[in-house]
Order: sequence, then C-alpha cells, then structure tokens
Amino acid sequence: MTVEETLALSTPDAFPSFPYDPPYAIQLDLMRHLYASIEARKVAILESPTGTGKTLSLLCGAMTWLKDEQARSKKGQLAALEESLKGDGNEPAWVLKQSLELHRRELEAAEEALQERLEAARRKEEALRRKEKGHVRKKQKLTHRTASDDEDDDAFLPDGGPAAAEDDYRHLSADVRELLRKYEARDNPAPIEVPDEEPACTKIFYASRTHTQLSQTISELKKTPFKSNTRTVPLGSRKNLCINEELRSKGGDLDESCRELMSGKGDKRCPYMPPAGEDSRMLDFRDHILATPRDIEDLVVLGKELNTCPYYGSRKAIAQAELVTLPYNLLLQKNSREVLGIDLTDQIVVIDEAHNLIDTILSIHTVPLSSSTLRASLSQLKIYLAKFRSRFSPKNALHLRRLVLVLTAIDKFCTDWPSKNHSKGPANEEMLGVQEFVSALGSQVQEINLLEVDQYLRESRIARKISGYCDKVAEKEAAKAESKSKFVSSQRSRGTPPLHAVESFLLALTNPSSDGRIFVSMPNPTTATPGAPPVVLLKYQLLNPADHFRDVVSSARSVVLAGGTMQPISDFETQLFRYLVEGQMNFFGCGHVIPKGNLRCVVVEKGPKGGDMTFRFEQRGNKDLMMELGQLLMNFLNFIPDGVVVFFPSYSFLNAVKKIWEDNGLMAKFGSKKTVFFEPQEGGEVETVLREYAEAIRVSRESASKCSGALLFAVVGAKLSEGLNFTDELARAVILVGLPFANLGSVELKERMKYVTELEKHQESKAKQGARDAGQELYENLCMKAVNQSIGRAIRHRGDWAGLILVDSRYSSPRIRGKLPKWIGEDIVAAKTFGQAMKELGSFYRDKKSGVKG
Repeated sequence: MTVEETLALSTPDAFPSFPYDPPYAIQLDLMRHLYASIEARKVAILESPTGTGKTLSLLCGAMTWLKDEQARSKKGQLAALEESLKGDGNEPAWVLKQSLELHRRELEAAEEALQERLEAARRKEEALRRKEKGHVRKKQKLTHRTASDDEDDDAFLPDGGPAAAEDDYRHLSADVRELLRKYEARDNPAPIEVPDEEPACTKIFYASRTHTQLSQTISELKKTPFKSNTRTVPLGSRKNLCINEELRSKGGDLDESCRELMSGKGDKRCPYMPPAGEDSRMLDFRDHILATPRDIEDLVVLGKELNTCPYYGSRKAIAQAELVTLPYNLLLQKNSREVLGIDLTDQIVVIDEAHNLIDTILSIHTVPLSSSTLRASLSQLKIYLAKFRSRFSPKNALHLRRLVLVLTAIDKFCTDWPSKNHSKGPANEEMLGVQEFVSALGSQVQEINLLEVDQYLRESRIARKISGYCDKVAEKEAAKAESKSKFVSSQRSRGTPPLHAVESFLLALTNPSSDGRIFVSMPNPTTATPGAPPVVLLKYQLLNPADHFRDVVSSARSVVLAGGTMQPISDFETQLFRYLVEGQMNFFGCGHVIPKGNLRCVVVEKGPKGGDMTFRFEQRGNKDLMMELGQLLMNFLNFIPDGVVVFFPSYSFLNAVKKIWEDNGLMAKFGSKKTVFFEPQEGGEVETVLREYAEAIRVSRESASKCSGALLFAVVGAKLSEGLNFTDELARAVILVGLPFANLGSVELKERMKYVTELEKHQESKAKQGARDAGQELYENLCMKAVNQSIGRAIRHRGDWAGLILVDSRYSSPRIRGKLPKWIGEDIVAAKTFGQAMKELGSFYRDKKSGVKG
C-alpha cells in the first residue's frame, strides 16, 4: 500500500461537531456526501431545503474534513521524512526515531506558538474593551489635500513604469487575462516575486450572496466546537469596511479616495493605516481578526477599537485563515481575487445560495457603457491633451492618439445609431456581434490592438491622472467664480473616473467573439434633452459563463454549490461544467425534515366552473378566466387560516387581474376574509408591507375578528420570492398562478438561447436524437428556477406546515414536475377537477386544525 493510500481519509459515520445530537438522517447524509466529495476532489451540487440546517451541515462537513486534513498533513510530513531518512541507508533506528520525534515536536511547537499569539490577542482585546468602556472615543482628524495645495502638474503626467499597483486591476474584466499576461510578457520581463513569509494553510472559502447571509454563517459556526479553534476572516469591499468617516462623508468614489490617501505620506496618509515599513500594528490587527470568528460588522467594530483599517487588515489575515467568508463578487471575479491576494490552489470553495450562480457570473462580467460617460471621458481627455500635449513622450503621444481615435469612433457610432436604427423599425434596441460592432467603428479602429490600449491605460494610470487634473482645474474655476460653474458640473467626475468604464468596455471587446454580444439601446428615448443627442447605452453581454468559472474549478481542490432549490440541474451541466469528465461532478438532493403530513402540494387544473386553468401570455386579457381564478381563490380562503401568499408571474399580470377584481367587487370580498396586501414595486417599501402583513395576522389570531389572517399578492422573481422567510402562520399556503416564463421578445434572451443552442450543436457528445432544443430547455429552466425559489418561501423548519397550490395545468406535465425541488418528491396531487382539489386541500387543513400529525 502506497503512502497516499495509507493517508486517504475515509468518510466518517458520525460528525461529533454537529451541535444537535443526533442529526437528522438527511443532515448526516449531506455531511457524508460533502466530506467524500472534497476528499475525492469533485464538484458537488447539493440541494437541501431551507429549514433543514443546510448551513450548519455544510460547515460541519467541510470543517471536519479540514481538521482531518490537517492531521493527515502532519502524518504526511513525518512519513515523507521517514522515507527520506530510510533512503540514506545506514542510519541507526534510534537516530531515525529521534529525528521523527524532533520534527513532530517542531510541528506542535509552531501550532502552539500560533495559538498563544491568538490567545494573547484575545486577552488584549478584552482588556481594551474593559478599559474603553464608558469612554468617548475621540474622532481622528484627517488632513487632506485641497485644490489650493500648490501641486506640481507633473504629478498628472502618465506613469511610465510597469503595470500599476494591484488595486488597478479591480475594474478590469477577467475575460482575457491570460492573453493580456502573454502580451505584457513580450515587453516586460516577469517581476521577481518575493515569497510570502507568512505560512499559508489549507482553507475553506465560503461564499454567499449577501453579507447578511454570511453573518448567519458565522452565527452557525459559533454553535459548533469549531468556534474556538478555527481561524476565520470575513472579506468585504471598502464600502463595507472603511472606518474613515471623514473620507466617507466626502462622497464620490471611495476606492479612488482611499488609494489617494494610501499614496500620501505623513499627515496626508490615512490615520488608520500604519506607515509603510511599520507592519507590527497591522500584524497585531491580523491576530485579533483570527482570534475569534467575526462577521463583517464585528470586523468594523474591531477596526474602530484598534484604530486600524479593517479592509487592509482582513487582507493580511487571509494567509493564515482556515475559513474565509466572502460575497460572490469577490470570489467570482479573477481581478478581485488577485487584488485581495486570494489563491484558490488546492483549496475548498463552498458557494451557498448557488441557484443563481450562472446568472450572477453573466451579470458580473457584463460591462455597460453609456454615451454620456463616453463623452465625459472624451471631454476630459481633450482638456488633458490641451494642457500636456507638448510634454508627452513619443510613446505616450502615440497611445493617447489611439485612445482618442477609438473613443471618437465609438462616440460617432452612438450619435449615428438612433437614426440608422430608426430606419429599420421602431425598436430602440439592437444586438450586434463583437466583430460586427468593431467593424462598424471603422477601418482605423480595426487596425488598433485593443490589448495594447488597455495595457497602456493600466501602466500609465492615465484614467486617474486625467480625472485628477480635470478635478483640480474645476476646483480652481469654482474658487474663482465662488460658486460651482457649468464647467465644474460638466468636468468634475465626482466619482469613478469615467475612463475606467471605457477601459473595461474596451477590454471586453477583446474577448472571443462567440462569448458575448454588444447590446445597443436607448433606455429613455423620449426624455432626451432638446438639442442634445439621446443617451445610447452600449452593453457587452457575456453569454459564456463557463470560462470565467473554470479558473475557480481548475484551481480549487473541490467546488461545492449548495442551495435550497438547485433544480433544474441540467443548466449547470450544460452551461457551467460541460468540460468536466464523467464522474467528476455529482449531485445530492435530500428530502425535507418535516413529516410528510406537514406538506400538501396540489396542482389545480380546473376552476370552479370547469374552466381550464392555463395562464399563457395571450390569455391574460381573458376576463372570464381571471374571474374564475378569483372565485378559485375565494373558495380556498374559506378554509386556509392565517397568512396566504399568492405569487403572480409579473407585475403587469398582477395589476391587470387586480383591476378586473376591483371592478367586479371580488377584491372587496377578499378583504372580508383577510386583510389584503400587495408587494410594492419600490424596494424601499417592502419592509413596511411585510411588517403590516405580519401584524394583521397577529391581531386576527388574538381577536375574534371575522377577518382571519392576511392575503399577500406578490410577484415571482421580485423581492418577496427570494431571501425572505414566511415562517409558520405567515404562510399557511403558497399559491403560484401560472408559469413565469420570461419575455421571448427580449433581444438579450433570444441571443442567450441562440448561444446555448449553437453550443449544444458543437459539443463532441451531441444530444441524443429527439432531445429538446437547448435554447428551449434554457427558457424553461429559467422559469422553473424562479418557481422553485417562490415555493421555498413556505416551509422554514421541522415543525412548520403549509399547502403548496400550483394553479396551472402545465404543472401536471412530467417534464415540469421533474424540475420541481426534489423534497416535494412524488407527493404532488394533480387535481383533474376543482372538486378534487377542494377535497385534497380541505382534508389537509382540517387535519391541521384538529391537530392530526402526519
């Protein structure tokens, strides 16, 4: 047996770290599957419904493997040393034994030294809090530059050195990084890398959609024994972590302002950053971070207590951390990982709430550029050239001429496009291939190597230079006029340099032509300023998510995608992991923790009058059908207690039905049964509506009012269908009306469907004859993912119960049923008549009212 085989980890039968003993069978199965997948270096897709302890199971399964891996690593080092000593030949047995014992003690001493350091940080932090309790913290003053500072204009000349500091990569797309590196290597030898003295370790990168979800992850970790022996660091952006209140209050681009302070010296440097070369303060802060598991808010508090920047401090802690929590965007963008110093090589990546992963990747790497931003860039560039033209080196002059040429060509395209497009028809949008768009810019632009332009933009830091110079000029003009002039408002950027947006768009144009399209539109053609050209929006639309995520998969030891509703899985197989060999990816789906009798899922195919309940787009103006739908709901409200949530496919559908019901008195009848609420289209009003909805249910339960509970009309894909919990009496029924298919008239959707169809045709292992068109499959899967998220709002814990009512005959088809969450299983009743639906649901709610358990 080889050393590798000897050290292989067997999947444990139990997980003592799980805080609730014994775990449910599905929790144990999930932890075992996760452990085995990490050990086998696989991509795992895990579906575990909300309320089943998914996050806790993921943490315990992954952390158990990590601790076992650390023990294995020590054994491996000792085994390798033993093999090496045996290979020397004539070493006596006692020498071999002593050498192994010495190395074992060294390993233990290193671990003990680290733990002592962290314990000292904990004691220091506790003492600091005791000392500062009751004291008022004095706000540090920031001395900063103003326009009156006599800066030398030379500071605004282009840099001539190698590529800019690591943060300059933050705004770039990751599409062609390898191409860019190859190009840069042609002119610049690779820099000598100084090895990081900090010892790195195997770690788990745990990503989720929001910091709120990541905070919940840390709360779950604190329930386990791992809370006391796991070095953890949360990562976030400057927006989340900056504690320099004076800088934040100035507004504008926080990233740019921070970099400006970082480049300052003495009192012009951020007071929360130690001077360059004095690392002890930052190292001390690192130890405080690693000493105790924290979420992003805890990290901000710690930074304020220790007067040290949490943003840079958290970056310093990554190398020695065992668990790193971070939002999607920091993990999925290669440039963000490089900025933060994240190396995924042989690490474990867990992505929670991964049902929208493909859409997230496409969105993150889609690059917009408005004609107004483009013209602002061109205007600033011309002002800059007028000042410095005579002082440019030949190289700078050449690159800036190219840049002006490209920007002028794109500006001309945006100016001409509205009239040219109008001649083709009334539509205010068009989709172009990347090469088609570049060709439309003219032959001179086609001859320019856009990678060279992008390299120059980064190396020269010209975007920042131009923006900085124009800001300085604008401030001087304002000072002269003693008020903000037109020049100020038009030239001062007040945020991210507009040339950065141009830079990202230009780099996107260098992607493989088949990977994306250029979407051209006029968002508000009727609101254009008289005499001014209308605003045209250019958007590079990524169509191929696989290559961007492939960097993560190829580097990591194992990638785990987890969610409450991961079905349908086919999208992950065809769009994200089509390059994986057979057996490298696996899927695990578990049932729910609730008893079978706590869930009743019924498909309603017919209405009270026998009408066909099929809500296709063309039927939404059918008043008779909408009235029968209202009567159907009225019948259900007679016996469903407490809260009822009804999801419609779109706001337009909901608003149309609402008007019909109001005109015919049905809405008033609903109001006599339950207090009626509607999901607001303005996101800021959602919390208010939810609070009032919950209060109406509470009041009705505590009083003898005829109005029993509340009725909430919502929209699939809006705020209420994702991330919000309707626990217990907040949703004793979730009703879905129709299927929320996307608008097939969308140019962007058509291109995406066309792309996956073409991709399927070119696959080596082509689909079987008679298989469904890949574009149509995508279209249906987008719909079902939205449905499944809405369904997941109902059951939130083991003791919860609810009815799931699917009002559309299409839910009865085997294909649609096969894409519903696995935890619903085969227990779906397809009611062929309305009477059968009433019977199934009536018996369910009577049993619950009388306390019968399933």
